[in-house]
Amino acid sequence: MKKISTYLSLILVSLFILSCQKKKQENAAADSFLPMQIGNLWYMNNMSYTEIKDTVRINKKLFYKFYSLVGGDASSTFYLRIDENNKLIESYPGDPTKTYTRADFNAKIGEKFFTTGQKDENDNEVTVVQKSDNEMTFSFDPVYHPNLKGHPSEVKYIKGKGWAEKYEKIKIDGVVYGK
Repeated sequence: MKKISTYLSLILVSLFILSCQKKKQENAAADSFLPMQIGNLWYMNNMSYTEIKDTVRINKKLFYKFYSLVGGDASSTFYLRIDENNKLIESYPGDPTKTYTRADFNAKIGEKFFTTGQKDENDNEVTVVQKSDNEMTFSFDPVYHPNLKGHPSEVKYIKGKGWAEKYEKIKIDGVVYGK
């Protein structure tokens, strides 16, 4: 009888721990400026969307495979992860030694960083231009590019939803937002 009660106690404690972990995982999307889970979708129309299709390990680190269709005839695949410092990192299986910092979600307004640090045409100076509890905007200036320097572009993120574009619908962890 004592063994049965011990087993039941262990099972109840295990179930409690597992349920707490599940709640923590469920809230992870709401806490991220770019929630990453296979199936997440940012949809403008059937000709333009981005979807997380898979995961891959690059240098033993988990990256999410993003597939984008643009205008119905152009596509791109890119690999992103959020590292332990809350930075959005891009890399590619074909060249795992190169990484690009696309965002630093811990940075403050006015802080700057570089996407590669290589001081080449692909290196952008990134400035945090707006930040609140729910939104963050980065300005990318290709300062080493002879023709594009001084013509920055901005990327804005909304916590729990990702990119702040004019999407018809967004699907995050199975929840659909929009029309």
